Amino acid sequence: MSEKMSGMMAMEQKIKVLIVDDAAMVRRIFAQELAKDPLLEVVGAAPDAFIAREKIVELKPDVLLLDIEMPQMDGLTFLEQIMTNCPMPVIIVSSLAKEGGSVALRALELGAADVIAKPGPSYSVKDMSEQLIEKIKAVAHYKKNKNFLAATHGSVMELPIQGWDDDSSKIIAMGAATGGPEAISSILTRLPAGMPPILIVQHMPEFFSKVLADRLNHICDLEIKEAENYEKVTSGKVLFAPGNKHMVLQRNKDGYVVLVKDGPLVFHQRPSIEVLFRSVAMYAGKDAIGLILTGLGKDGVQGLLDMKNAGALTIAQDEASCAVFGLSREAIALNAASKIIPLEEIPRALVNSL
Repeated sequence: MSEKMSGMMAMEQKIKVLIVDDAAMVRRIFAQELAKDPLLEVVGAAPDAFIAREKIVELKPDVLLLDIEMPQMDGLTFLEQIMTNCPMPVIIVSSLAKEGGSVALRALELGAADVIAKPGPSYSVKDMSEQLIEKIKAVAHYKKNKNFLAATHGSVMELPIQGWDDDSSKIIAMGAATGGPEAISSILTRLPAGMPPILIVQHMPEFFSKVLADRLNHICDLEIKEAENYEKVTSGKVLFAPGNKHMVLQRNKDGYVVLVKDGPLVFHQRPSIEVLFRSVAMYAGKDAIGLILTGLGKDGVQGLLDMKNAGALTIAQDEASCAVFGLSREAIALNAASKIIPLEEIPRALVNSL
Protein backbone atom coordinates (compact mmCIF):
# COMPACT_ATOMS: atom_id res chain seq x y z
CA MET A 1 0.00 0.00 0.00
CA SER A 2 1.37 3.45 -0.91
CA GLU A 3 2.22 6.05 1.75
CA LYS A 4 -0.38 8.36 0.20
CA MET A 5 -3.14 5.78 0.53
CA SER A 6 -2.08 4.95 4.10
CA GLY A 7 -2.24 8.63 4.96
CA MET A 8 -5.71 8.95 3.44
CA MET A 9 -6.96 5.99 5.49
CA ALA A 10 -5.47 7.46 8.65
CA MET A 11 -7.30 10.74 7.97
CA GLU A 12 -10.59 8.89 7.50
CA GLN A 13 -10.14 7.18 10.84
CA LYS A 14 -9.71 10.42 12.77
CA ILE A 15 -12.32 11.22 15.42
CA LYS A 16 -14.04 14.50 14.52
CA VAL A 17 -14.68 16.75 17.54
CA LEU A 18 -16.90 19.82 17.88
CA ILE A 19 -16.28 22.12 20.88
CA VAL A 20 -19.24 24.05 22.33
CA ASP A 21 -18.28 26.60 25.00
CA ASP A 22 -19.06 30.29 25.40
CA ALA A 23 -15.50 31.09 26.56
CA ALA A 24 -13.18 31.78 23.63
CA MET A 25 -10.11 30.93 25.72
CA VAL A 26 -11.53 27.51 26.62
CA ARG A 27 -12.34 26.77 23.00
CA ARG A 28 -8.81 27.76 21.99
CA ILE A 29 -7.10 25.70 24.72
CA PHE A 30 -9.16 22.61 23.97
CA ALA A 31 -8.46 22.91 20.24
CA GLN A 32 -4.72 23.32 20.83
CA GLU A 33 -4.53 20.36 23.19
CA LEU A 34 -6.62 18.01 21.06
CA ALA A 35 -4.55 18.87 17.99
CA LYS A 36 -1.58 17.17 19.67
CA ASP A 37 -3.18 13.75 19.17
CA PRO A 38 -2.97 12.41 15.61
CA LEU A 39 -6.22 10.46 15.98
CA LEU A 40 -8.32 13.54 16.78
CA GLU A 41 -9.49 16.37 14.55
CA VAL A 42 -11.26 19.45 15.87
CA VAL A 43 -13.65 20.23 13.01
CA GLY A 44 -15.17 23.31 14.59
CA ALA A 45 -16.16 25.30 17.66
CA ALA A 46 -19.28 27.18 18.72
CA PRO A 47 -19.99 29.76 21.48
CA ASP A 48 -23.62 28.76 21.99
CA ALA A 49 -26.19 26.06 21.29
CA PHE A 50 -27.74 27.74 18.26
CA ILE A 51 -24.48 27.98 16.35
CA ALA A 52 -23.56 24.50 17.56
CA ARG A 53 -26.79 23.12 16.12
CA GLU A 54 -25.88 24.47 12.67
CA LYS A 55 -22.34 23.12 12.91
CA ILE A 56 -23.54 19.66 13.92
CA VAL A 57 -25.61 19.49 10.73
CA GLU A 58 -22.79 20.90 8.61
CA LEU A 59 -19.74 19.16 10.07
CA LYS A 60 -21.22 15.87 11.37
CA PRO A 61 -18.84 15.48 14.34
CA ASP A 62 -18.24 12.11 15.97
CA VAL A 63 -18.00 13.59 19.49
CA LEU A 64 -19.38 16.79 21.01
CA LEU A 65 -17.70 18.63 23.91
CA LEU A 66 -20.44 20.59 25.67
CA ASP A 67 -20.28 23.26 28.36
CA ILE A 68 -23.15 23.51 30.86
CA GLU A 69 -23.36 27.26 31.49
CA MET A 70 -23.94 29.07 28.20
CA PRO A 71 -25.99 32.09 27.06
CA GLN A 72 -29.42 31.78 25.40
CA MET A 73 -29.69 28.02 25.97
CA ASP A 74 -27.99 26.09 28.77
CA GLY A 75 -26.07 22.90 28.08
CA LEU A 76 -28.59 20.54 29.69
CA THR A 77 -31.45 21.86 27.57
CA PHE A 78 -29.33 21.55 24.45
CA LEU A 79 -28.20 18.06 25.46
CA GLU A 80 -31.80 16.94 25.79
CA GLN A 81 -32.54 18.27 22.31
CA ILE A 82 -29.50 16.52 20.87
CA MET A 83 -30.46 13.17 22.37
CA THR A 84 -34.01 13.54 21.07
CA ASN A 85 -33.25 14.73 17.56
CA CYS A 86 -29.67 13.69 16.76
CA PRO A 87 -28.23 11.24 19.32
CA MET A 88 -24.43 11.31 19.45
CA PRO A 89 -21.59 10.87 21.97
CA VAL A 90 -21.42 13.95 24.20
CA ILE A 91 -18.83 14.77 26.87
CA ILE A 92 -19.95 17.36 29.40
CA VAL A 93 -17.22 19.82 30.40
CA SER A 94 -18.03 20.93 33.94
CA SER A 95 -16.53 23.43 36.35
CA LEU A 96 -15.40 22.17 39.77
CA ALA A 97 -18.35 23.63 41.66
CA LYS A 98 -20.32 21.75 44.31
CA GLU A 99 -23.54 22.25 42.38
CA GLY A 100 -21.76 20.87 39.32
CA GLY A 101 -22.07 17.32 40.65
CA SER A 102 -25.86 17.34 40.47
CA VAL A 103 -25.78 18.90 37.03
CA ALA A 104 -23.26 16.32 35.81
CA LEU A 105 -25.39 13.46 37.07
CA ARG A 106 -28.44 14.93 35.35
CA ALA A 107 -26.42 15.15 32.14
CA LEU A 108 -25.62 11.44 32.34
CA GLU A 109 -29.29 10.69 32.90
CA LEU A 110 -30.12 12.68 29.76
CA GLY A 111 -27.66 10.63 27.73
CA ALA A 112 -24.22 12.22 28.04
CA ALA A 113 -21.48 9.62 27.71
CA ASP A 114 -19.04 11.15 30.21
CA VAL A 115 -18.13 14.19 32.30
CA ILE A 116 -14.81 15.97 32.75
CA ALA A 117 -13.67 18.88 34.90
CA LYS A 118 -12.34 22.06 33.37
CA PRO A 119 -8.75 23.02 34.27
CA GLY A 120 -8.52 24.60 37.71
CA PRO A 121 -6.74 24.33 41.08
CA SER A 122 -7.02 20.54 41.09
CA TYR A 123 -6.28 19.78 37.43
CA SER A 124 -3.75 21.50 35.20
CA VAL A 125 -4.31 21.96 31.48
CA LYS A 126 -1.94 19.04 30.90
CA ASP A 127 -3.87 16.78 33.28
CA MET A 128 -7.16 17.80 31.72
CA SER A 129 -5.98 17.31 28.16
CA GLU A 130 -4.66 13.81 28.85
CA GLN A 131 -7.98 12.80 30.41
CA LEU A 132 -10.02 14.54 27.74
CA ILE A 133 -8.19 12.81 24.89
CA GLU A 134 -8.76 9.43 26.53
CA LYS A 135 -12.44 10.17 27.10
CA ILE A 136 -12.98 11.31 23.51
CA LYS A 137 -11.47 8.08 22.23
CA ALA A 138 -13.65 6.13 24.64
CA VAL A 139 -16.96 7.79 23.82
CA ALA A 140 -16.31 7.63 20.07
CA HIS A 141 -17.02 3.90 20.47
CA TYR A 142 -19.63 4.36 23.21
CA LYS A 143 -22.64 2.12 22.93
CA LYS A 144 -25.88 1.73 24.80
CA ASN A 145 -28.35 -1.00 23.96
CA LYS A 146 -31.65 -2.15 25.37
CA ASN A 147 -30.13 -5.10 27.18
CA PHE A 148 -27.55 -2.86 28.83
CA LEU A 149 -30.15 -0.35 29.97
CA ALA A 150 -32.58 -3.04 31.10
CA ALA A 151 -29.96 -4.49 33.41
CA THR A 152 -30.58 -1.65 35.88
CA HIS A 153 -34.07 -2.92 36.64
CA GLY A 154 -33.43 -6.45 37.97
CA SER A 155 -34.65 -7.76 41.32
CA VAL A 156 -32.52 -7.82 44.47
CA MET A 157 -30.53 -11.02 45.00
CA GLU A 158 -30.81 -13.10 48.17
CA LEU A 159 -27.73 -13.98 50.19
CA PRO A 160 -26.90 -17.70 50.42
CA ILE A 161 -28.36 -19.32 53.54
CA GLN A 162 -25.08 -21.02 54.31
CA GLY A 163 -21.47 -20.13 53.77
CA TRP A 164 -21.59 -16.37 54.36
CA ASP A 165 -20.30 -15.10 57.68
CA ASP A 166 -21.17 -11.47 58.36
CA ASP A 167 -17.96 -11.15 60.38
CA SER A 168 -15.68 -12.48 57.64
CA SER A 169 -12.86 -10.47 56.10
CA LYS A 170 -14.27 -10.44 52.55
CA ILE A 171 -13.79 -7.27 50.47
CA ILE A 172 -15.22 -6.44 47.04
CA ALA A 173 -13.35 -3.86 44.93
CA MET A 174 -14.79 -2.39 41.71
CA GLY A 175 -13.32 -0.07 39.10
CA ALA A 176 -14.96 1.65 36.13
CA ALA A 177 -14.54 4.56 33.71
CA THR A 178 -16.80 5.66 30.81
CA GLY A 179 -20.23 4.06 31.19
CA GLY A 180 -19.45 3.16 34.78
CA PRO A 181 -22.20 5.00 36.68
CA GLU A 182 -24.90 3.06 34.85
CA ALA A 183 -23.06 -0.26 35.12
CA ILE A 184 -22.37 0.26 38.83
CA SER A 185 -26.01 1.24 39.41
CA SER A 186 -27.21 -1.94 37.72
CA ILE A 187 -25.05 -4.01 40.07
CA LEU A 188 -25.67 -2.21 43.36
CA THR A 189 -29.46 -2.00 42.94
CA ARG A 190 -29.60 -5.81 42.86
CA LEU A 191 -27.32 -6.55 45.81
CA PRO A 192 -28.79 -7.24 49.29
CA ALA A 193 -28.02 -5.22 52.41
CA GLY A 194 -25.85 -7.91 54.00
CA MET A 195 -23.09 -7.90 51.39
CA PRO A 196 -19.41 -7.64 52.34
CA PRO A 197 -17.91 -4.15 52.13
CA ILE A 198 -17.65 -2.78 48.58
CA LEU A 199 -15.02 -0.24 47.54
CA ILE A 200 -15.48 1.57 44.22
CA VAL A 201 -13.32 3.79 42.05
CA GLN A 202 -15.25 5.49 39.27
CA HIS A 203 -13.34 7.99 37.13
CA MET A 204 -15.21 11.21 37.86
CA PRO A 205 -14.63 14.88 38.68
CA GLU A 206 -14.57 16.34 42.17
CA PHE A 207 -18.00 16.63 43.88
CA PHE A 208 -19.61 14.19 41.44
CA SER A 209 -18.77 11.11 43.51
CA LYS A 210 -20.80 12.31 46.50
CA VAL A 211 -23.82 13.15 44.34
CA LEU A 212 -23.68 9.74 42.67
CA ALA A 213 -23.26 7.94 46.01
CA ASP A 214 -26.14 9.86 47.60
CA ARG A 215 -28.41 9.09 44.64
CA LEU A 216 -27.61 5.37 44.78
CA ASN A 217 -28.05 5.33 48.55
CA HIS A 218 -31.71 6.25 48.06
CA ILE A 219 -32.47 3.41 45.65
CA CYS A 220 -30.33 0.54 47.00
CA ASP A 221 -30.60 -1.75 50.03
CA LEU A 222 -26.94 -1.11 50.82
CA GLU A 223 -25.53 1.92 52.64
CA ILE A 224 -23.69 3.90 49.95
CA LYS A 225 -21.56 6.99 50.56
CA GLU A 226 -18.44 8.85 49.55
CA ALA A 227 -15.47 7.58 51.58
CA GLU A 228 -13.90 9.62 54.36
CA ASN A 229 -10.29 9.39 55.47
CA TYR A 230 -9.71 6.54 57.96
CA GLU A 231 -13.31 5.41 57.61
CA LYS A 232 -13.99 1.93 58.96
CA VAL A 233 -14.98 -0.62 56.34
CA THR A 234 -17.96 -2.73 57.41
CA SER A 235 -20.47 -5.18 55.93
CA GLY A 236 -23.38 -3.63 54.06
CA LYS A 237 -21.42 -0.47 53.27
CA VAL A 238 -20.33 0.78 49.85
CA LEU A 239 -17.63 3.45 49.70
CA PHE A 240 -16.89 5.54 46.59
CA ALA A 241 -13.46 7.11 46.21
CA PRO A 242 -13.94 10.90 46.25
CA GLY A 243 -13.30 12.69 42.97
CA ASN A 244 -9.71 13.98 42.80
CA LYS A 245 -8.59 11.71 45.69
CA HIS A 246 -7.04 8.26 45.73
CA MET A 247 -8.60 5.62 48.02
CA VAL A 248 -6.54 2.78 49.49
CA LEU A 249 -7.40 -0.10 51.78
CA GLN A 250 -5.48 -0.77 54.99
CA ARG A 251 -5.93 -3.24 57.82
CA ASN A 252 -5.16 -2.71 61.49
CA LYS A 253 -6.00 -4.55 64.71
CA ASP A 254 -9.61 -3.32 64.52
CA GLY A 255 -10.18 -4.41 60.92
CA TYR A 256 -10.24 -2.67 57.54
CA VAL A 257 -10.14 1.09 57.02
CA VAL A 258 -9.76 3.24 53.92
CA LEU A 259 -7.37 6.13 53.50
CA VAL A 260 -8.37 9.01 51.24
CA LYS A 261 -5.34 10.91 50.04
CA ASP A 262 -3.71 13.15 47.48
CA GLY A 263 -1.03 11.91 45.15
CA PRO A 264 0.08 12.02 41.53
CA LEU A 265 -2.29 10.94 38.80
CA VAL A 266 -1.94 7.25 37.94
CA PHE A 267 -2.79 6.37 34.32
CA HIS A 268 -3.90 10.02 34.07
CA GLN A 269 -6.46 9.41 36.83
CA ARG A 270 -7.15 10.49 40.40
CA PRO A 271 -8.87 8.49 41.85
CA SER A 272 -7.11 5.55 40.27
CA ILE A 273 -8.43 2.00 40.10
CA GLU A 274 -4.84 0.76 40.11
CA VAL A 275 -4.12 2.38 43.47
CA LEU A 276 -7.18 0.76 45.07
CA PHE A 277 -6.66 -2.69 43.55
CA ARG A 278 -3.02 -2.89 44.59
CA SER A 279 -3.88 -2.02 48.19
CA VAL A 280 -6.67 -4.63 48.20
CA ALA A 281 -4.26 -7.25 46.86
CA MET A 282 -1.84 -6.39 49.65
CA TYR A 283 -4.23 -6.28 52.60
CA ALA A 284 -7.13 -8.57 51.61
CA GLY A 285 -5.40 -11.10 49.36
CA LYS A 286 -7.47 -14.25 48.81
CA ASP A 287 -10.39 -12.75 50.75
CA ALA A 288 -11.01 -10.17 48.03
CA ILE A 289 -13.12 -10.07 44.90
CA GLY A 290 -11.96 -7.72 42.14
CA LEU A 291 -14.27 -6.43 39.42
CA ILE A 292 -13.30 -4.31 36.42
CA LEU A 293 -16.07 -2.78 34.34
CA THR A 294 -16.63 -0.60 31.28
CA GLY A 295 -14.19 2.10 30.20
CA LEU A 296 -11.07 2.80 28.17
CA GLY A 297 -7.41 2.59 29.17
CA LYS A 298 -5.33 0.39 31.46
CA ASP A 299 -6.06 1.83 34.89
CA GLY A 300 -6.52 -1.07 37.31
CA VAL A 301 -5.51 -3.83 34.90
CA GLN A 302 -2.17 -4.66 36.55
CA GLY A 303 -3.79 -4.19 39.95
CA LEU A 304 -6.44 -6.75 39.05
CA LEU A 305 -3.68 -9.18 38.11
CA ASP A 306 -2.01 -8.48 41.46
CA MET A 307 -5.29 -9.38 43.14
CA LYS A 308 -5.57 -12.59 41.14
CA ASN A 309 -2.00 -13.55 41.98
CA ALA A 310 -2.80 -12.94 45.65
CA GLY A 311 -5.60 -15.50 45.43
CA ALA A 312 -8.58 -13.21 44.86
CA LEU A 313 -11.49 -13.95 42.55
CA THR A 314 -11.24 -11.47 39.67
CA ILE A 315 -14.04 -10.63 37.24
CA ALA A 316 -14.10 -8.64 33.99
CA GLN A 317 -17.32 -7.39 32.40
CA ASP A 318 -17.82 -8.99 29.00
CA GLU A 319 -17.57 -7.13 25.70
CA ALA A 320 -21.24 -7.30 24.73
CA SER A 321 -22.44 -5.54 27.89
CA CYS A 322 -19.65 -2.92 28.11
CA ALA A 323 -20.50 0.60 27.00
CA VAL A 324 -16.78 0.84 26.19
CA PHE A 325 -14.79 -2.39 25.94
CA GLY A 326 -11.34 -1.19 26.97
CA LEU A 327 -10.45 -1.83 30.62
CA SER A 328 -12.01 -5.28 30.51
CA ARG A 329 -10.32 -6.07 27.20
CA GLU A 330 -6.91 -5.16 28.62
CA ALA A 331 -7.56 -7.21 31.76
CA ILE A 332 -8.61 -10.23 29.71
CA ALA A 333 -5.54 -9.88 27.48
CA LEU A 334 -3.29 -9.83 30.55
CA ASN A 335 -5.07 -12.91 31.94
CA ALA A 336 -5.98 -10.86 35.00
CA ALA A 337 -9.63 -11.99 35.06
CA SER A 338 -10.63 -15.34 36.54
CA LYS A 339 -14.09 -14.92 35.00
CA ILE A 340 -15.61 -12.91 32.15
CA ILE A 341 -19.25 -12.18 32.90
CA PRO A 342 -22.10 -10.15 31.31
CA LEU A 343 -23.20 -7.16 33.36
CA GLU A 344 -26.61 -8.60 34.17
CA GLU A 345 -25.03 -11.73 35.67
CA ILE A 346 -22.48 -9.95 37.88
CA PRO A 347 -24.74 -9.44 40.95
CA ARG A 348 -25.57 -13.17 41.11
CA ALA A 349 -21.90 -14.07 40.59
CA LEU A 350 -20.92 -11.85 43.52
CA VAL A 351 -23.58 -13.29 45.80
CA ASN A 352 -22.77 -16.87 44.82
CA SER A 353 -19.08 -16.32 45.55
CA LEU A 354 -19.74 -15.67 49.26
